[in-house]
Amino acid sequence: MADEPKSRYLHYLEIVTGSLEEKKRWRQYKARVKRLPENYRIAVEALERYLMHFGPADGAGAMTMWEDLAELFEQSAADGTPIRDLFGDDPVEFVEAFMANYPLGQYRRRERERFTSAIDRAAGQDRTT
Repeated sequence: MADEPKSRYLHYLEIVTGSLEEKKRWRQYKARVKRLPENYRIAVEALERYLMHFGPADGAGAMTMWEDLAELFEQSAADGTPIRDLFGDDPVEFVEAFMANYPLGQYRRRERERFTSAIDRAAGQDRTT
């Protein structure tokens, strides 16, 4: 059934609304997060807000990231891993390292390195001192 072509109606509907399969996966992810203990849920929701601004915007790669995030926190909750042990001292460093495992995250990391390198080169050529 999965290999059958979509009806024209479904094809056009997905053009307008986005992938129905992705929406289903998103709802499943949100249900998993809702079942987490409160402190883990708060942490995941904070990560969601950050990733909505700085992470992959859409697509299968982004959905894989969300599902991996749910799995990480489900396992951490089951193991009783404290939130601070997950994040370490710098939550931004944690989320940036997490994002780097996904295609858009890798792109952003490369661009940050490229930008930093360009500034370093420009600063090295600064002869105003």
